[in-house]
Amino acid sequence: MSISIAPSILSADFCNLERDLDAIHAADLVHIDVMDHHFVPNLTIGEPVVKRICEVSKLPTDVHLMIDDPDRWAPQFAQNGADSVTFHMGATHAPVRLARQLHDMGTKACFAVRPAEPVEPIFDILSEFDMILIMTVEPGFGGQKFLDNQLGKVRRLRDEITRQGLNTRVEVDGGVSPKTAPLVAAAGADVLVAGSAVYGAPDITEAITSIREAAEKAYRD
Repeated sequence: MSISIAPSILSADFCNLERDLDAIHAADLVHIDVMDHHFVPNLTIGEPVVKRICEVSKLPTDVHLMIDDPDRWAPQFAQNGADSVTFHMGATHAPVRLARQLHDMGTKACFAVRPAEPVEPIFDILSEFDMILIMTVEPGFGGQKFLDNQLGKVRRLRDEITRQGLNTRVEVDGGVSPKTAPLVAAAGADVLVAGSAVYGAPDITEAITSIREAAEKAYRD
């Protein structure tokens, strides 16, 4: 399985979103952070903006819900065109039911794990999900320092996916750069979210290529 790069528009210019979406044409996904000022302290964008991004994006949309009550709201984002919807372990009441509902709507389901949360409790329901997101920063703000103490969690998750014979992808979000990409890829991550390392670079295409190449050299299947 090849490495996928998902630039986070949290680091884009919100006054020029369409321009900044076009700028990441070399990537594989566009990562859209939705924050509600409750589950996390920050507030970003809601359904109307996400719907429009899904309409104009040339890349598949990876919508990351850092919100309360995703059981209620996640299907709305699927209905608005999201290719993948991520919801958090600490926010959902019925993760399997929600994952199945998203699948019935033709949308991929992803489960997210914060740094303080163990990944082992979801091993029994791994087969319900297309992707598991391991946060390598605390959710809520861009530009944070990479938490290397989460690499063990990525390894344990990849080992369990292999043991079960699944095709579940492992996504990492937080502090990803050409320097840290080999670390997460060597641990078993194959979807890398990068915000400031992409949008803060002088050449966005070159930044995406550098992250991809660094990860592919180190990736542990």
